[in-house]
Amino acid sequence: MSIGFVATPDAPRAIGPYSQATRANGFLFTAGQVGFDPATGELVDGGIAEQTERVIENIRAILASEGLDLSSVVKTTVFLVDMAAFSAMNEVYAREFGAHRPARSTVAVAALPRGAQVEIDAVAVLPS
Repeated sequence: MSIGFVATPDAPRAIGPYSQATRANGFLFTAGQVGFDPATGELVDGGIAEQTERVIENIRAILASEGLDLSSVVKTTVFLVDMAAFSAMNEVYAREFGAHRPARSTVAVAALPRGAQVEIDAVAVLPS
């Protein structure tokens, strides 16, 4: 099995000992993305909607670095600090993914890195 690691300047640098994404067995697995601006490394201003938009932009940048887009995503996991924010997150998520509907899990968590309100990871299919 061949494993490859992804690093693109168009998404935030990893803040720990991990890669932005890993390629393995025909899939791309992104690390969880939070609403960090790749240019500054800081959390974007605003609330859950703005952070969700930035998270999806970060995922989109990682996918694009491998020649993929959101239509390649088969599964996501959403981590929310506050389930009361589910509706606002879901509105942005639905708009960004459009008619494409990958499987998804949403989990409540006690906290996320550096005060983030939402984190999303994605699994995408690589072209054969």
